[in-house]
Amino acid sequence: MAAAQFPPSPVSSDDALVHEAEESNVVPNHTVDIGKVSATSNGKTSEPVQYERRLGESELSYYLPSRATGVNDMYLHLDFRAPEHLLRHARVRMVWAILRGRHPLLASRVHMYEYNDVRFIYTPPQSPEDALISADNDLEYKSNTTRNGRNQEAPLKNYDMMICATHFLGDGMALHQFANDLFGLLGSSKTQGDLEALLNEEWQARWAGSIAEDSVLPESMEYRFPPETSKFRRAVGKVDFQRSQDELIGGQAFPRRSKQPRHTTVQTVSYDVDRTKAILKRCKAHGVSVSAALFAICNIAWAQLSQAKKELPTMMYSAVNLRPHFTVTSLNDSYWFLAVGYFNVILPTFIPRSVELSTVFWHRARIAKEQSTRAAKNPMIVSRSRLMASERGLRARIWAKEDDDKDRGLFVSPPPASTTHVKAVRAPSTALMGLSLLGNLDGIYKYASYPEIQFNSLTTGSRQRSGGMLLFSYTFAGKLFISLGYDENGFEKACVERFWENILQATDELMVN
Repeated sequence: MAAAQFPPSPVSSDDALVHEAEESNVVPNHTVDIGKVSATSNGKTSEPVQYERRLGESELSYYLPSRATGVNDMYLHLDFRAPEHLLRHARVRMVWAILRGRHPLLASRVHMYEYNDVRFIYTPPQSPEDALISADNDLEYKSNTTRNGRNQEAPLKNYDMMICATHFLGDGMALHQFANDLFGLLGSSKTQGDLEALLNEEWQARWAGSIAEDSVLPESMEYRFPPETSKFRRAVGKVDFQRSQDELIGGQAFPRRSKQPRHTTVQTVSYDVDRTKAILKRCKAHGVSVSAALFAICNIAWAQLSQAKKELPTMMYSAVNLRPHFTVTSLNDSYWFLAVGYFNVILPTFIPRSVELSTVFWHRARIAKEQSTRAAKNPMIVSRSRLMASERGLRARIWAKEDDDKDRGLFVSPPPASTTHVKAVRAPSTALMGLSLLGNLDGIYKYASYPEIQFNSLTTGSRQRSGGMLLFSYTFAGKLFISLGYDENGFEKACVERFWENILQATDELMVN
């Protein structure tokens, strides 16, 4: 086996992760706005210039929970065959150095001054050789002579590549676009000398002349939204956001197990090209996408399993790409930044006996499509996303401080809620699970640009929190992949296994046959 584990620089904090503002002896030497970049040299000409900016609210909501156990860290595993000369260590390192130069967050670190002030810090390479050394420090390359008992001495060898990145750096779209660019360089006709010349050329263009500070680090999602200067619009946005939150009703949840150490397992199935074509054809005939159909598949699979609270609907959540809603143009053209919003799909839990299951399924797939489209095209999506980011950031800061206080032995439980005030009764808003629906990745991977590389499979996911569950779906190399990742110590094992069996059976019966 020849395997290249190729992780983007794991952005990490300094040794002292958290300082209370009043306790910390680390005083920031300046303040920057979210999305804005500032450069400092600490007054010493011998030290390289550093560029930094604060994390936005969405980035912060992913960063703070990740500090202890890497929650939400993303991975992308690719299994492929390629000629050996395209994957030699020196060539991989050169390409990695080129891409780190184009996407500086991959070579940045994070420093936390306080809960409201966490910053990306980027120190540019001082030379092309320095860029290579830095890239090599964040590259793990392993090579064996056999893989699965097969001789690897033939001109085409099997490779496994693992690309890893923290989620506060970017999202799934950035990860897959990066993989395409990576293979585009590795699998190109460029010689080692050509790639070295490209690294030198791009380093010279970025760092040899004058530098616009705002062009160094990509801005945060919140900075890229159109500015909201009207007090009236902000007030309307808050009312709309609260109304949309009040509409989230869900009463279904997997039975939980007593708290144990997290142990995530991933079940994956792929459908060959012919079966994938059949699935796509059936979905198109019923006016839905595979993504919409999978909401209905999960709904049916759960309804066949659950016997309780049938009167309460099933709510599932997913992410939406917010890049189409940006109006502020960044001077940095990197696509490595976080740009996701969130929406929910709510479907009935019961299955009527008087109607054929296939009819129920396709009807609910169309409902899921309508809800997904309405969320993505809602005229208030920017306002909702901005307010959701603020809410998630606030919650993350509160929970982070609680966690840190517990570690220090300083945590004090809040006093019990007063019984003198009657709280408004709200409908339950429990989500059954999350779905990460990446769609057709064949639209991202330009296989013709690297014809000597032949992919076998792709597996992607993220490190989940304790008691987490997430279903992934995507089409890659003409094949549909569905995978269910979950903490097997957080749920009743038999229940989840039956749910997964129901998903596969429903897919075969309703989408394939």
